[in-house]
Amino acid sequence: MKTIVDLLQEKKLIFKSLKPISIKELGSRKKIDMYLGVDLNSYYACIIYISKKSRILQKEAMELMEFHKKLEAYNESKINKKYIYIQAPLCSKAKALLEKEKWIVWVI
Repeated sequence: MKTIVDLLQEKKLIFKSLKPISIKELGSRKKIDMYLGVDLNSYYACIIYISKKSRILQKEAMELMEFHKKLEAYNESKINKKYIYIQAPLCSKAKALLEKEKWIVWVI
């Protein structure tokens, strides 16, 4: 949790609350960290943090976008802001797909 807070501070993003969401509750076994935050304007934000060695391809990017939809259903509200921190090689098509769907992508 400390790493994600530090990364958010570097990008000058401030949240009133930031709580971790268990991926198992959304029906997955992936090894990613997902957080639900509320910014100062009371908008919900979905923050996904991925750290792995293998490349993230377009298929996996689609799965990550599905997590956003499942999180909206789980939280029973619309999530306007979508951030993803990736500490792995990222396929250019996957990055283009995420940015097309209005995700803010940071590759570390």
